[in-house]
Formats: sequence, C-alpha cells, structure tokens
Amino acid sequence: MAAPLSADAFVRALRAEGVRSTQHAGWRAHNRNHKGAWGPVHGVMLHHTAGSSSVGFCHRGTTELPGPLCVGVITKDGTVNLVGYGRTNHAGNGSAAVLEAVRAETALPTTGPDAVDGNARFYGFEIENLGNGRDPYPAAQLDAVERLSAALCRAHGWSAAGVIGHKEWTRRKIDPSFSMNAMRSRIAARLGSPGRPDPAPDPAPTRAPFPGAGYFRPGRRSPLCTAVGKRLVAEGCGHYTVGPGPVWGEADRRSYAAWQRKLGYRGTDADGAPGPASWAALKVPHTR
Repeated sequence: MAAPLSADAFVRALRAEGVRSTQHAGWRAHNRNHKGAWGPVHGVMLHHTAGSSSVGFCHRGTTELPGPLCVGVITKDGTVNLVGYGRTNHAGNGSAAVLEAVRAETALPTTGPDAVDGNARFYGFEIENLGNGRDPYPAAQLDAVERLSAALCRAHGWSAAGVIGHKEWTRRKIDPSFSMNAMRSRIAARLGSPGRPDPAPDPAPTRAPFPGAGYFRPGRRSPLCTAVGKRLVAEGCGHYTVGPGPVWGEADRRSYAAWQRKLGYRGTDADGAPGPASWAALKVPHTR
C-alpha cells in the first residue's frame, strides 16, 4: 500500500529504468480524480488496446468512457506515451480477493466477482496490440513493459507480484494477450539488479588480442600490422627504412625478431614470428 508517486517522481523512475517515453500535452493534470481519490495504490495493471492507432483514443476516451483510459500507452516501437496521470478509466471493478493477494504479494486466486474499483488502486497501462492472438508483441515493446513495470515496483518497494493483467482482475476481460507469469518472471529478474538504462556495455579493449601464429604471413595487409610496427619502433626495435605500414614484410619480421631478442629469446625462438608471450609483452593497442 502506498501513496501514488508524484508525476515528477514517476518520470524519474522511468528514466532510471531506461524507459523511453513521450509526453502528451497536459498529461500531468489529465485524470478522473474528480470521481474519487486515486490511491493508496497497490500495483500495476497491464492491458492491450485491441486496436492500433490508440494513443489519441486513450487520451480522449469516449462519451460513455471518458479519458484518460490509462497513464500510458506502450506502442510497438517500445515508447511509453504518457496520456494522463492519476485515476484513469482503465480497470473498472474487479476481484477483492485479487486485490488482497496483490497487497500481500501472494499467489493470485481465481478471479472473484467484481466488487472493488481498480481505477483507484492501480497504475494502468495499455499495450498496443489487436489482442487476436496473431498480432505480435515486438521485443522492444515487451522490453518497455518489463522496464516500466519494474520501475514502479522498484520505486514502491513492490515485488513482481505487484504487476497483474486485466484478465487476472476480472472475468470480463482477456487482456493482455501474453503470459503474465512470463512477464512477471522478466520483471523479477530485472528487479534482482540495480535499475539502470541499459546493461553497461563491455569496455572497448585497449590491447589487441593475439591473432594467432599464422596471421603475420608475408603480404598480410591490416591496420594491425601498422600498429605492431609502431610499437616495435617505440621499443627501439624498428628496422624500417620506410614505414611501418599496413603490409607485413621482411622489415616487420626483422623488427619483431629484434623485439624477441630484447626479451631474451634466442635461436628459432627469435625468428620474427609473433608468439603469444612476446605479443602480450609488446602491448599492441586495439585497432578497428
């Protein structure tokens, strides 16, 4: 149980989880709060739109069901389009037993009779999909659902059990048309790690890996050949009249042999063919 986040705190939570969003004009003050208080909130409820061009519709609603119809619409490209904030016409009445299970973060029971107003108790999000079992949910869209849900769970201290589908709230609905258990598993896995926009990319290697004993054959053309030659010159082992350059030749072989001798190699161990130990010691920079 918790007070809803302020609109600013909500946006910060989305950004911290790497959610890409757009903001419909006036979304922060567009709500149905005049129909009753929004909160305390207990979780996130997911829906599918059963239509395609749905952002404007979810903002406006209809005469019979005025908008906003959700806080945000998650389009196929993975963008969360914010159309309202506060009490929205997304859930309607649903099961008191389900609400209690969400509050307790326990397994969901069989959906009971419609007895509790979910509009006051959940953040609601529509996911753009025809809901016919044939319209796909692209990976970017499911990733956005996962991140959005995790962002709110993290902000409120909820587990993934705080995220339910409309079909789990009331017997009247079938949305969303994907496995909620699978989505909760994704959310739970994300909540096991600190929130961040994306996994940190592996740092670019600073040293070139050893390319193998057969790489430096006569005539081999590569920027790596130039990088090796420059390092040999820097180590005082360059035997070049021109270069070094991108084509491996006799001057490169003789220069590398000088480097091997500098390291203490003798005889066939100093034949100018790079090996893993001498390569590691040379510290050739990474090239692209």
